[in-house]
Amino acid sequence: MNTLARKLRMNTIRSIMTWSFSVLILLMLSIVAVLLYDKFSETAERSAYLNTQQIVDQVGYNLEDYVAGMARLYRSIEQNMLVDGQWEDEQVTKQLDTIISSRDDIVSIALFDEQGNLLRNRPSVQVRDSARVTQQSWFHAALRVPNHLGFSLPHIQNLYPGTYKWVVSMSKGVTVVRNGKPMNVILLVDINFKAIDELSSRISLGKRGYVYIIDEGAGNIVYHPQQQLIYMGLKNESVERALKSSDSYVDESAGVKRLITVKSVANIGWKVVGVSYLDEMMTTREEVNRYMIRVLAVVLVLVIMFSMLLASTLTRPIRLMERTMKAVEKGDFDVELQVQGPLEVERLSSRFNLMVHKIRQLMRQIIVEQESKRKYELEALQAQINPHFLYNTLNSVVRMVGMSKNEEVITMITSLSRLFRISLSKGKTVITAAEELEHARHYLTIQQMRFKNKFAFAIEADEEALSCMTLKLVLQPLIENAIVHGIEYMVDEGFIRIRASAAGGALEFEVADNGVGMPPETVARLLSGEEIDKSGAGSGVAVRNVHDRIRLYYGVQYGLSYESALEEGTTVRVRIPAVRAEREEAGADE
Repeated sequence: MNTLARKLRMNTIRSIMTWSFSVLILLMLSIVAVLLYDKFSETAERSAYLNTQQIVDQVGYNLEDYVAGMARLYRSIEQNMLVDGQWEDEQVTKQLDTIISSRDDIVSIALFDEQGNLLRNRPSVQVRDSARVTQQSWFHAALRVPNHLGFSLPHIQNLYPGTYKWVVSMSKGVTVVRNGKPMNVILLVDINFKAIDELSSRISLGKRGYVYIIDEGAGNIVYHPQQQLIYMGLKNESVERALKSSDSYVDESAGVKRLITVKSVANIGWKVVGVSYLDEMMTTREEVNRYMIRVLAVVLVLVIMFSMLLASTLTRPIRLMERTMKAVEKGDFDVELQVQGPLEVERLSSRFNLMVHKIRQLMRQIIVEQESKRKYELEALQAQINPHFLYNTLNSVVRMVGMSKNEEVITMITSLSRLFRISLSKGKTVITAAEELEHARHYLTIQQMRFKNKFAFAIEADEEALSCMTLKLVLQPLIENAIVHGIEYMVDEGFIRIRASAAGGALEFEVADNGVGMPPETVARLLSGEEIDKSGAGSGVAVRNVHDRIRLYYGVQYGLSYESALEEGTTVRVRIPAVRAEREEAGADE
């Protein structure tokens, strides 16, 4: 939860980009949604109007098709009930039987003369009386307009006793020849009103919409799905306006908005009226509204996810730069930031890499300066060592001159001159191991004369060690320390052995004496920098200087190591890298 909160904070580039993209896209989608909503709603309403019109038209077409079928039936009766234009009872009876048996929607067929007398009928039942026939509207219509198929309003069939079916009467006046005389005959077909009812009741205009049929002449309702309510006066229809209209209009007479669609049925004098409730049509608008809200919600979620992904992708190089900066902050200057991302981030990454590169250059410069400082310290240590050695040597020469030992003085001064020739080495700091051993030999010769042959010495060296390079004046302080602190206080003659060897990539000098030795605590303090003897005689300055010189020049992994025990002597080892003379000279030339 805390991680998500950090990601969504408004003070980060990622969160700013995420919310900016989301708000911008949501605003654009809202504008588009409003425009599309109006367009879709208008289209949906237009489609609803068109659909209602098509349904009403379909009802009208069905009725017209049904009427056309009945007209064809009348023509068939007229054509088939006569033989050579003459009325024949047998042929008429046969024709009527065929027709009524082939149509389920026909309730009865009857032929009447102008006085209302029954000539033939099917089914063959007795008519109540001819007076009742002549009073029927269909009878007068057939006489008034001969050869025209007329339709009556739905009514209860009352011509036959015991029969009370709800029918629509179709009548037509035709002229036939019977017994050689012309005779006007009225053909009556009563059809079951259920057929017309089924044509209209199958139609659905929404959940509450319906279709009803009116007569264009008097405006009487021919069919209504709520016929009983109409008869009981519990429901009214604005028939007058429907009679005057031939298109769609909105009616509010019932207290609600209704779309009224009118269609005239040809050749029958009826009108089909469709009634649709506008609030149901508006449901389409509400559905579109809900759909658009759902779409906006889904799109908003997708936009937020996409914005977070895009923001994460764009800010990834910046986060990588932040981690790299933290690494530099912790001291890791070997990092290299990959140049990637947008142009501005690439430029920033390049500048960062340039900055780190300059920092590394400055660090290398500092290292070079530190190396120079080490060399200056090295020269200072050498300057500190040389006077110390010169003081001890000249002190011995003075004593020998006082004792008139001229030959020994000459030998000592000769050794001293050669020793100083090697010490100077034309200003070089590094000399060969052979020169360092020669320097040690002259020094031991001088000290041997000084201490009146109190000790003997031996120098050994491997052939391959002689050509290795070493700092000069490494062995002399160690030999002096062995003589002064190890052998000078011995009763017996002392012995100093010096050995040089090269193995495992390292040059090692070993200076061993059989002197009085040192306790472990003295050995531990010898190279630690602690002062050993307050008097200065055993302070170990020379030994520490040698150790510091080696570590400054070659590194902390090189230097001196001591092994000593009381009354057993001391061995000190000098370990430095094994560098050949040729390699050193080549490096000097470069």
